[in-house]
Amino acid sequence: MAAQPRTRKWAVRVAAAALAVGCLAAPDVTASPMRPDGDRLAGAQVAREGDQAAGSQIALHEPGQPVAASELQTTGPTVAGMDVSSHQGDVDWQHWWDQGMRFAYVKATEGTDYRNPYYDQQYHGSAAVGMIRGAYHFALPDRSDGATQANHFVDNGGGWSPDGITLPGALDVEYNPYGEDTCYGLTPDAMVEWIRQFAETYQARTGRWPVVYTSTLWWDRCTGLAGDFTDTSPVWVARYAAEIGPLPHRWAVHSIWQHSSAPIDQNVFNGTADDLAALARG
Repeated sequence: MAAQPRTRKWAVRVAAAALAVGCLAAPDVTASPMRPDGDRLAGAQVAREGDQAAGSQIALHEPGQPVAASELQTTGPTVAGMDVSSHQGDVDWQHWWDQGMRFAYVKATEGTDYRNPYYDQQYHGSAAVGMIRGAYHFALPDRSDGATQANHFVDNGGGWSPDGITLPGALDVEYNPYGEDTCYGLTPDAMVEWIRQFAETYQARTGRWPVVYTSTLWWDRCTGLAGDFTDTSPVWVARYAAEIGPLPHRWAVHSIWQHSSAPIDQNVFNGTADDLAALARG
């Protein structure tokens, strides 16, 4: 992990405090998304509507080399985890537990009308083998306001319970997979307001603030360095490299790092197993 301005012990406490605060078929998509430098991606790389995985667009727009957890440059203990969506179908959770995975995030919803058809097997199956797990929502900010999508998320598996094995829900906000406008046609101020509305609605419904999943390049571009969610939401960063690099605007420490998408999305939690359990308990 890149050096931080304060000690790592302080960083873990910040992450813990932040978490403790409180499919319809669609037409074929013919337009290809754009890289930040304006180069058009191949049309074959556009995933089908309603079925995006966490980081699916980050991996396209910010190509990097997936790195094994053992090769990451970190400065303290980490816990291995993973995230899944409908692309994985029924998951062999015992296999991944045997590979060292101890937590999982499962896609629950996307936009306003999609729910992962494999959600129940994935969410409950991960817990059955002993993992701490949570759910995530893939944001489509051009489809509805943040409150509507937060309610859809909570109503379809994205809630939280104080059972010690449930992480707060995560908001996956990244490059637009269904068009050329990277930021969904929203100005930076409008994007910040959309995210804030989602977060506040989720907190009102569940008592917990959501984790924010994103990449530094997308976040800084689409929020215009205007948003500050550090007092409420921990950040889950996608970066496929040995170093985590600069964090999104205002965050001084990450809570989760998605470092690889092969052979499955892999993450490390920034702390010990006890830290992870404490965050789940709220």
